[in-house]
Amino acid sequence: MIRQMKLDDIPRVAEIQVFAWRICERDILSDEYLFKQMTVSKRMEYFNNMLQNDSDENYVFDDGILKAFITISPCSCEGALASLQLSSIYVDPCFLRQGIGAQLLGHVEEIARERDYTEVIVWVLEKNQAAIDFYKKNGYAPDGKCSTGGLGTTEARYRKKI
Repeated sequence: MIRQMKLDDIPRVAEIQVFAWRICERDILSDEYLFKQMTVSKRMEYFNNMLQNDSDENYVFDDGILKAFITISPCSCEGALASLQLSSIYVDPCFLRQGIGAQLLGHVEEIARERDYTEVIVWVLEKNQAAIDFYKKNGYAPDGKCSTGGLGTTEARYRKKI
């Protein structure tokens, strides 16, 4: 069910990300960004480029329907160099609350253990309470580090020891 992302997956992955952002981030990001700048075609171009990048790994949850995806990479954050970073996790909004996100998170943690990382790191929009609740439920905790993203949003760093 969880496998590496392929080029053929890109249209569906782009669709998942765009619609997840539009539904889950609507109160956080502007409609201008979500409906004019965040388009499936632009995300397809982004994912095409990403799959050619050797530092990121991309996986999908596919049980006959591609329902979710994740991106991971070694963490380059100050004070977290022995960490694996979960750069993105998106579940199609139609398939939320079915355990897919938890399975993907478990997959990331398993990869981290196999590669002798000591923890998994994820940055979360501070206003995205659903994401914060998800990570806390799965054993992640904020470490006090924050960052301002390119969209003027603030992200908090969450960690889980492996």
